Amino acid sequence: MSSPKREFLFKVLVVGDLGVGKTSIIQRYVHNIYSNCYRATIGVDFALKILNWEKDTVVRLQLWDIAGQERFGHMTRLYYREAAGAFVVCDLGRAVTLQSVQRWKDDLDSKVMLKNGKPIPAILIGNKSDLLPHGARVQNVENMGLELEFKDCLMTSAKDNVNIHEAMSCLIKEMIANKEESEPTTDPTIVRPSHLNFSYTKGCSQCCGT
Repeated sequence: MSSPKREFLFKVLVVGDLGVGKTSIIQRYVHNIYSNCYRATIGVDFALKILNWEKDTVVRLQLWDIAGQERFGHMTRLYYREAAGAFVVCDLGRAVTLQSVQRWKDDLDSKVMLKNGKPIPAILIGNKSDLLPHGARVQNVENMGLELEFKDCLMTSAKDNVNIHEAMSCLIKEMIANKEESEPTTDPTIVRPSHLNFSYTKGCSQCCGT
């Protein structure tokens, strides 16, 4: 008989300023599609991705697309609840979005944490690398990733499908390791965040681009 599968359900936050490409990243990863004109998210939206991570492991990701307009407001505490990991996204072509990275990271660290009291693992994404000639501003993003103690820092392009899966895989490894460390067991495991049924509204204020 085959051994029973382990199952994990992880809530993952995707945050960053308006127009950095959060929705594009999620749509590329979940559906392998890209559009030049995504409508700006209002409030929160989410998508589900199911992975056969290993032959005995199934990972279900619930990716929460947090609107850039939230700007560290009081509602983010509700949206962040029970998250297991996060991506902080900036736009490599817009310096102002890089300046917001620390505030998004501080907002995450102050409102959600692991059971052991440590911050949830977060990965810094510099998106829209397809629009940036000769790697400009990449070094600044990498330096900020080290300074703010992100688990990793990757340059991505949702348009060209560059480093999207690599970023997701990196975070999944961190989340599984944290779960196994906090709740070691030989039995099949499923992790079910209990507050996943928020309503959301999509609006149309501007196109997000890459």
